[in-house]
Amino acid sequence: MTIVQPDLSVFTTLESEVRSYCRSWPTVFDRAQGSRMYDEDGHEYLDFFAGAGSLNYGHNNPVLKRALLDYLERDGVTHGLDMSTTAKRAFLEFFQNMILRPRELPYKVMFPGPTGTNAVEAALKLARKVKGRETVVSFTNAFHGMSLGSLAVTGNAFKRAGAGVPLVHTTPMPFDHYMGGKTPDFLWFEQLLGDHGSGLDHPAAVIVETIQGEGGINVARPQWLRALAQLCQQHDMLLIVDDIQMGCGRTGAFFSFEEAGITPDIVTVSKSISGYGLPMSLCLFRPELDVWEPGEHNGTFRGNNPAFVTAAAALNAYWADDKLKQQTLAHAQTIEAALRDTAAHHSGSAYRGRGMVWGLELSDPQHAGRAARRAFELGLLIETSGAHDQVVKLLPPLTITTDELDQGLRIAQRAVFETA
Repeated sequence: MTIVQPDLSVFTTLESEVRSYCRSWPTVFDRAQGSRMYDEDGHEYLDFFAGAGSLNYGHNNPVLKRALLDYLERDGVTHGLDMSTTAKRAFLEFFQNMILRPRELPYKVMFPGPTGTNAVEAALKLARKVKGRETVVSFTNAFHGMSLGSLAVTGNAFKRAGAGVPLVHTTPMPFDHYMGGKTPDFLWFEQLLGDHGSGLDHPAAVIVETIQGEGGINVARPQWLRALAQLCQQHDMLLIVDDIQMGCGRTGAFFSFEEAGITPDIVTVSKSISGYGLPMSLCLFRPELDVWEPGEHNGTFRGNNPAFVTAAAALNAYWADDKLKQQTLAHAQTIEAALRDTAAHHSGSAYRGRGMVWGLELSDPQHAGRAARRAFELGLLIETSGAHDQVVKLLPPLTITTDELDQGLRIAQRAVFETA
């Protein structure tokens, strides 16, 4: 693909240096549909990034777009704080009938501010309020957001350093596989909990991702998650599952923890819950934990009604049956086969994932970045993840066609080979 250098002057001179993704993809995007994006010069890109997991149903999904346009054209409420609206009622009813009841999940639904990190902040505040304790346990290589509470339970040193203040009242523990199988699961954690001389204050909660996306596509085994849930129950700690990137069908089931057969005390959901890329988040928790006072955690944009409209449409279109789940699991086999073949030709590499989130870890930490840049030149958007950006991360829309998936995987393989 021949790319004419676009005019990026206003971005480079006026926009803050904090911008990041645009540095990896130096073009000006103009429109998007399904699994493809187009820049202002008409170049086409297959999207294996999907808005960092916010676009599980693709760009401008026609079913969701129609629902949104119809709502706006009739002057439906756009901004509603936490007022009762027809759009919110419809979403809550769909969510209860299509997601919670079929899974026998007892959760109350809280609408915090519309970002994932705000949902995490709400979860941490609620856990501490319920238990009357401050400490929260998190895991190595975790990522939970960029606000202070979320950063405190995030592992990445670069992101933590941006806080500018001490990040306190949290304790990290080894994630699954972190010790390479050298010690039994939770040996260190259990030792600290049982020893009054350990210095570990009794935690209020444990927060975990079933798959660490930003941490390098680190996949927790179902038995590890079950053991963690049991440990939390035994020691009077709440279990918080951060399903912000891995929920909404990314791993196959609607919630990523379903495979493990656990019921977390608190669950955070965001990114693809609106279905359309509109800001929205949820904090779900057992009814007995609903000890909030009215207005104790609020936010001006927690009532993003257009997001409720597209979220309800997404649930109705994709979660009334298991067709999307089965398609995701079938696509997973295709992705795994392609990564297995690629890894076999690169010494020291490894691949891992579930559903439609996969990573290829390369022995040279710089290789993943080179491959991502080459993929962009070839018309594919992929990002890197991991503590050293050493993992090529594949996160295509769940609605991608088989032909598009095959095309994107061929480009990804070519990019890895050509930059070795």
